[in-house]
Amino acid sequence: MLKRFWPVLLIFISMISVQGSASIAKYLFPVLGPEGMTAWRLFFSAIMLILIFKPWRKTLTKQALKYIFLYGISIGCMNLAFYNAIARIPLGIAVAIELTGPIMVAMCSSRKVLDFIWLGVAIIGLAMLLPIEQASSNLDPKGILFALLAGSGWACYILFGRKASTIYGSASVAIGSVIASCFLFPIGIWQSGSTMFSLELLPMVFLVSLLASAIPYGLDMIALPKLPAQTFSTLMSLSPVFAALSGFIVLHEQLTHYQWLAIIFIITSSIGTVLTMSRPVKIKSSKPNN
Repeated sequence: MLKRFWPVLLIFISMISVQGSASIAKYLFPVLGPEGMTAWRLFFSAIMLILIFKPWRKTLTKQALKYIFLYGISIGCMNLAFYNAIARIPLGIAVAIELTGPIMVAMCSSRKVLDFIWLGVAIIGLAMLLPIEQASSNLDPKGILFALLAGSGWACYILFGRKASTIYGSASVAIGSVIASCFLFPIGIWQSGSTMFSLELLPMVFLVSLLASAIPYGLDMIALPKLPAQTFSTLMSLSPVFAALSGFIVLHEQLTHYQWLAIIFIITSSIGTVLTMSRPVKIKSSKPNN
């Protein structure tokens, strides 16, 4: 039993690491801002991923570069939008809304009526989070929009990442992260100025990068070959719960019962989509860098 459970435990630790990093990042927003934090995090993540995957060992073709470039832009936009979202709305809600990106990717390849029922459940959850009801009027509309953009970025990440990894392999994530860092770093400097280079902040930024990329990626690489894709995707659907708990513990963010119900609708949609998909297969790739 322990042999079957420990990969699941590693995935749980991985999710805790990722959502914990997001809480620490949000704690630094008043100083660095979402743009500066995103720029540094992707910079350090790119260095770590280059050392792990050593992309220089493989020849980069023109076709591979095209998809890796689009993949890198997706990584950058996804992370920037996500950090701008959690700067404005609670972490758990932002992650729940972002989850609609992978749900839409799964729906686009589906033809079953049941899958569209799950889509309807996700839409109900999203509608409950929109600031049109008194219970959710405390949510910033810009934060919701950024979370939806992050979900769109995640969808592009999946589509372009799948194509890039098919052509070039797992080292695509390293080159993609470098591309994302190159176009985001100037934005970070423009928004944060000289504050970005404060030596006092860099250790905390490095810790965020470690928790968000190196540690979870390493854990995933150990656990994923031993898990069916369906199991992994189902576990990932619980990310909003870990995000909400991390936001509560680190940032003292409290959600209303109405908001928790909306998150449960979105999680149910994601799990339902996964469980009614085709026969599970083993997977070797990891989740996105956020």
